[in-house]
Amino acid sequence: MATLRIEHPVPSFEAWKKAFDSDPVRRKESGVRSYAIRRPIDDANFVTLDLEFDGVAEAERFRAALYELWRRVEGSVIRGPKAVILETLESRSLV
Repeated sequence: MATLRIEHPVPSFEAWKKAFDSDPVRRKESGVRSYAIRRPIDDANFVTLDLEFDGVAEAERFRAALYELWRRVEGSVIRGPKAVILETLESRSLV
């Protein structure tokens, strides 16, 4: 399993969420198994996303597609996006 972690400021969370929901990179068809959207409790215009994939190759392809998309929307919907692929080494529930 691989996680693509994305973080970036947004000029407007509502505008960003509308663009995200339009799904321009077709998450499901691209191998995204699940995702979580988070933001700091003290900054409504900063977004983090964790997108889960079966493997690193799918995450790498999706990140490449995102880079293409981000070139077109940089400054209007997002600012300075960062994306890193993480490999899960250990996961445990403590409940």
